[in-house]
Amino acid sequence: MPPRRLLASRPFLVLGLLLAGWFLVPTVIKRALGISFFELQAPVHLAASHVRDLQDFWSLRTRSSHDLIAAGRDLARLNASYEVTLQQTETLRREVARLEALLRMPTLPGYRSEPARVARRDFNAWWQRLTVRKGRNYGIVPGSPVIFGGGVVGKVTEVHAYTAVVDLISSPTLRLAATLEGDTRPLSFQGANNPAFGPARGIVDYVPTDASASEFSPRRIVTSGLGGVFPAGLLIGEIVRLETSTDGLFKTGEVRLDNRLSELTEVTVLVPERRD
Repeated sequence: MPPRRLLASRPFLVLGLLLAGWFLVPTVIKRALGISFFELQAPVHLAASHVRDLQDFWSLRTRSSHDLIAAGRDLARLNASYEVTLQQTETLRREVARLEALLRMPTLPGYRSEPARVARRDFNAWWQRLTVRKGRNYGIVPGSPVIFGGGVVGKVTEVHAYTAVVDLISSPTLRLAATLEGDTRPLSFQGANNPAFGPARGIVDYVPTDASASEFSPRRIVTSGLGGVFPAGLLIGEIVRLETSTDGLFKTGEVRLDNRLSELTEVTVLVPERRD
């Protein structure tokens, strides 16, 4: 091989050797290196997130007093509405506990709500993820459901010292059991291959043949509670298209997800409560 061609191909040879060496490294070592690299990056992401919060704070300081008064008035109305909702929820909780004791039924799994600030977003064709500013330091565990005011956000897949990674429901790596709102027959929901800057969509399978939905008459789907991960009744999205599957036994369709998923700044992690 001529010397000039050898010099030109040297970078590719080095890259090939590095890739071959990486494939020979044991999986345990690869995982340890990946976790260490993520932990080294975490302070940078957290610092950038705190800087954004500081920028938002000073931008709000420039608002006029009239805007602040209007915001305070709206917040007071929301607080009053939430107070009523909390009272109703507590009444329902006591009624559920009474019926469980009366019927000798096992108690449903409980969750502790842990609000968390979003530090980083990672959207591409393979997965859609969020990194939140809480991890093992707040007792978050892998598999914890993540929600917001519009329903399901996703599920915690990785937990580190001060951060946690959340797979969004729009990610093709996430699958969960669902039902049509007002129905008890189980369905299967999975995230789709969504574009980085496009509207979030999902896929639903095993829909009963008597169900119908369209863009002009969508059907809401909620979590079924099966699988023991997500509580029942949490909103997932709306079915906007249904068609008969290839075997003719069920229908498959497209689910429109909440547009706010890509703009979330704060979420709530449902940490399962331990029982002795």
